[in-house]
Order: sequence, then C-alpha cells, then structure tokens
Amino acid sequence: MTDIKVPELAESITEGTIAQWLKEVGDYVKKGEYIAELETDKVNIEVTCEYSGVIQELKREPGDTVEVGEVIAVIDESADGSSEGSSEKTEEKKEESTDKQSEPQKEEKKQEDKKEEPAASTEEATEDERRLATPSARKRARERGVSLKEISSGGTIRKQDVDSYSPKKDEPKQESKKETKAPADNPAKPVERIKMSRRRQTIAKRLVESQQTAAMLTTFNEIDMTNVMDLRKRHKDAFQEKTGVKLGFMSFFTKAVIGALKQFPLLNAEIQGDEIVMKKYYDIGIAVSTDDGLVVPVVRDADRLGFAGIESGIRELGLKARDNKLALSDLQGGSFTITNGGVFGSLWSTPILNAPQVGILGMHKVQWRPVAIDETTFENRPMMYIALSYDHRIVDGKEAVSFLVKVKEMLEDPENLLLEG
Repeated sequence: MTDIKVPELAESITEGTIAQWLKEVGDYVKKGEYIAELETDKVNIEVTCEYSGVIQELKREPGDTVEVGEVIAVIDESADGSSEGSSEKTEEKKEESTDKQSEPQKEEKKQEDKKEEPAASTEEATEDERRLATPSARKRARERGVSLKEISSGGTIRKQDVDSYSPKKDEPKQESKKETKAPADNPAKPVERIKMSRRRQTIAKRLVESQQTAAMLTTFNEIDMTNVMDLRKRHKDAFQEKTGVKLGFMSFFTKAVIGALKQFPLLNAEIQGDEIVMKKYYDIGIAVSTDDGLVVPVVRDADRLGFAGIESGIRELGLKARDNKLALSDLQGGSFTITNGGVFGSLWSTPILNAPQVGILGMHKVQWRPVAIDETTFENRPMMYIALSYDHRIVDGKEAVSFLVKVKEMLEDPENLLLEG
C-alpha cells in the first residue's frame, strides 16, 4: 500500500480544502491522472497521482482542510485493474444462467441486482470524472445536476458548455442548500445558510485587512472618451487583422497608468516595516470577476509591451481566471491594480486597495452627458468617471490628484499612447 499526500502547493500556501474527489475507492488510477481538486486561498489545484493502482481508501472528505504532506488517500500499486474486467464477465455469465433457474432463484437474483445498482452508478460517475473539464465546469455541472458525459465538446469542457447544455427530459437539479429558521427574534421567517468558500473567506479577510491597515483615501476625476473611442473605431479592424486580438479600452488605460506611474513613482511602491520599497518594474494587476469571486492576475512588465501584447495578456489571463486555471504565479507580485466596474454598469465607486499595493485605479461606465465646451457651447460627450484609491501613509493628496490628472490628459490625447506601441 502507498500513501498519497498533499503535494507542495506554493511557497506561501501550507494548506487547502478538498473541493471534490475525482476518483472513488475501487477506481483504477494511472500515474499522472487527477484524483482530487484542492481549493486554496487563491486558486484551485488538481492533485495528480504519482502512482498507478487501485484506490483503497480516501482518508478525508470534501470540505476538509488538509495540510501539505498530509496523507489523503491510500493506493494499492500491486492491483492492475484487470480483476474489474474479469468480474464483469463473470457477472454476465451469471445473468445468462439465471434464465434457467427456478422462480425463487429469480427472486433472489432480482434482490442481488438491486444491491448492485449503486455500483453501476459509481461506475457511471467514474466515467463522468474522466472527461476533460475545467474545475469551474465540474462545479457548474454538480450545481445543475448534469452529467459531463452528456455534454459534447470539441475538447476540454468549459463552464459555458455546461451553461448552454439543455437536458432532454429531466429538469436541472437545484443545488441543495441548507434552510433553517430565522433567529429567535423573528422565528416565523425562514433563512438560508450557505458556507463561504475558502476563497471567499480569504477575499473577505484581505479586504478587511486592507481597510484596517492602510490610510485609504479616494480622489476622483472624469475623462472625455471622445478621442479614445474615435481612435479605436478607426484602427480596431486593422489592429485585429494584424495582431489577432481586439483593441479594447484596457490597453489604453494600462498605457496611461504606466506613463503616470513613471512620473509619480510612489504610487508604484509599497511599505515594508519602516521602509518604502520603490518598485522599478510595472507589473499591472487587472481585476477579473469570476463565479468564485474577484481575482487579480498580473500582466508582467507591461511597460515593455505594446497594445497587442497588453490586450493578448489580459485576454489570456481573463480566460484562465474564468476557467479556474490561474497559477499562483499569475496572481503574485503586482505593483498597481486597475479595476473596471463599468462592465457591470457602475458609474461611480471607491475601489479598495489590493494590499500591499498603495494605488488602484477604478474605471467606470462610459455615459453620454452634456459638457460645457466654453461659456456658451454645450456638446454631448462620452464621459467616464475615474477613481484613484491610494494609501495616504506614503502618498500625499497633491501627488494622487496629479497622478489622476496625468492619466486623464493621456487618455484625452491618446495618439501619443498609440505611437508608443
């Protein structure tokens, strides 16, 4: 018998939660196959089996917290899985012989068949788990009560494949939720209690820590997006044809932020003890909303990338985030963050710092509004409110306001940004 242990996860992560088992007791596993999915503070990790054999024991249940190096399963390497096939053949022979048995024997056989039904369902579940699917797709399939083998896909099954699948007969099952009575002060009203995922708990903890640690302040401005939208409209088709990626707003904002950070470097720093660490690189975090919460993957050395490189990097990280395929290295080490509440319709917000960073820029919805061009002339212009939250411990108000004005100036005259690459 061989123990299967929780592998090394990352330098800063010592434990995780078993999200689900991908194999069951009695399953034959080949070396390199996934046997479990672990949820950590930042990403979900699939545990690979380092041996071939039959699983004899699963020592922990889904929802249990496990530490690196802890034994979570036991596998028998001496078993090759061939006995499973021979036992199936034996069962087939037994079924053929039952036709010649007496009525009491037939009744006895029916009872045996009933006992074997759970084994069949386990076999079906095992087949289902062997399908190539992202963790978020597996989670969504469990929520809908859908079998992955019913979903046709050209490759790995993604969450959107599960969402677009329509069962032929049965209605999708609803996720079972624990319903309890309300507290004693209002016993007549039912409530629902849902356990927070490990990641949601981590997000909540970090947000509170950020609020309690930093002297956070937010300053606002607005941008006339006319020139950015015009430039994008004129170049987007040629840009996509040449680069293979779409030209969006995020690359303009990333370029403008980097230009402003170079002039106001304290917003690209962090506090460590009694020292200010000035970062000489520009790793820009881009906030991405997923079903499991907000994550902030990082575009590395964004100052060295052109518009195409930034757009491609953001697109790739966004897909990985939504498919729950981000690696820990994708999330670590950012120097400044950009978040876009405008995709959800937000007009105004005060973004919370992504500690230990000392600055975060909030984008918002573009809205047409009448703007005074001079004392007598008004025009409808596409306007966007922007917000900069900063750590007042090292960034003074003058520097923060000047930073935001610089971002505004660059975006209202974007030709130079595009010429830079």
